Amino acid sequence: MTQYKQPVVLVAGEAIARYGFPGGHPFGTDRHEVFMTELKHAGLEDCLIHLDPRPATREELALFHQPTYLDVLSERSQTGLGFLDSNDTPAFKGVYEAAAHVVGSTLLGVQALMEGQARRAFIPIAGLHHATRAGAAGFCALNDCGVAIEVLRHRYQIQRIAYVDIDAHHGDGVFYGFIDDPNLLFADIHEDGHSLYPGTGAADETGEGPAKGTKLNLPLMAGSGDPEFFEAWEHVERYLIAGCPEFILFQCGADSLDGDPITHLKLTEEAHAYAAKRLGVIADELGHGRVLAMGGGGYNRRNLARAWMRVVQSLAE
Repeated sequence: MTQYKQPVVLVAGEAIARYGFPGGHPFGTDRHEVFMTELKHAGLEDCLIHLDPRPATREELALFHQPTYLDVLSERSQTGLGFLDSNDTPAFKGVYEAAAHVVGSTLLGVQALMEGQARRAFIPIAGLHHATRAGAAGFCALNDCGVAIEVLRHRYQIQRIAYVDIDAHHGDGVFYGFIDDPNLLFADIHEDGHSLYPGTGAADETGEGPAKGTKLNLPLMAGSGDPEFFEAWEHVERYLIAGCPEFILFQCGADSLDGDPITHLKLTEEAHAYAAKRLGVIADELGHGRVLAMGGGGYNRRNLARAWMRVVQSLAE
């Protein structure tokens, strides 16, 4: 029987389950419950510290997002009409509040790890990595990853932060949001942008200005599976060990698994389990142990339930 040694903070609840889009949209509100059911069946409750979501404040959101965009999002949240971007992210009534709870949940995870409540955390409906400082994009009304990085800097004086992303889609909102920041270590394994939104994340995109050469983009060809992932992952580990981050953010989108309806990679849940395990090992070896995982994408319900459960399992072992 598996022995779970690490308590894992889980921030989950109805307030973040409400972040999802109506009308058969791939990012529906059922994703939260599918995962929670799988987690319960896995018998992981004893290793979890369950926290209820809370909304991020306007001041916290403004550390990453432009105030003018927050005003627009608030207005669209009241009417629920139109799109927040060109055509991917529909407005709905309460979208501002739902997205603010996603961001606040990620910040609760940050707080728990920084205050020593645990060394690992997981938030299922989180990792909204496409939203930019100035707007929504790719199903993401706000960018909890970006806000978390800014909060770590402003509130906790943590400067050297690693952001690791294995979602099928490139984490462009984070990449371009910190493109000239040499202290934001960025490692992203994703489907090649020639075949998938947002069309960015080429291997030669390594940062700009003082950050030139400090970012790691590892695109995989459509149809790539676990062998290609594990080969790319070796580069991620070397990059992280050399970079010595003080905190690791992990966007573990499950849309990179075989069978996702809108992507073309063929990973198994073993990739996500292994990545989570190794990030924990690296964080422990660096002396702080802090890994905060965010569910990210994933539109095949069984895939996301299994992959996220395996991430939590790996973080706890």
